[in-house]
Amino acid sequence: MNFVVLSTSRGTTFQSVIDALQNGELNAECLGLVSDREDRECIGKARAANMMNLTVDTDIDPREEFDKALHEAIMDIGADDETVIAEMGWMWIHTPWFINKWKNRIINVHPALLPKHGGKGMYGHHVHDAVLEANEEESGVTFHIMDEGVDTGKILLQKKCAVLPGDTSESLQDRVQQLEKEWYPKLLQMINNKEVSLN
Repeated sequence: MNFVVLSTSRGTTFQSVIDALQNGELNAECLGLVSDREDRECIGKARAANMMNLTVDTDIDPREEFDKALHEAIMDIGADDETVIAEMGWMWIHTPWFINKWKNRIINVHPALLPKHGGKGMYGHHVHDAVLEANEEESGVTFHIMDEGVDTGKILLQKKCAVLPGDTSESLQDRVQQLEKEWYPKLLQMINNKEVSLN
């Protein structure tokens, strides 16, 4: 299996994937990274690992044209029809054109246990705030297929952690992010081993 990473973040989960590739825990092939700005920390992590990396200008309008440019960047990195798109902190919502182009090939991770606390506006601290306000006893991460909705695609894997007394949005986020970093490379290996199906 080969995959391309999309990220607009610090790249902490991306680094865990790089580490898994380098230590042999993940034996798939990462073709490279696509981001939206040269100054993203994830770009620096790709370069440190000697990985191909490209950026796509988010000023491209309308949004479908941006997604077409994103598709071209993914193809320039060496993707084909079997390539998996692994989103790790990607902030842009895709148009139906892109979703259909990569149907059942895009993995996203959400920092809560879907279908709870998902949908528009549910990202970053907003998710953890919602979990705490709902007095949930547990939270976690959901890895799912990206479809035309927001956080509505097929669930591939969920991992849970307790919500502890006195938790803040920040402390809960730290615990959830640890799960994300631990399980994203493991999920990719499970897909590679055909233990998890994207279809």
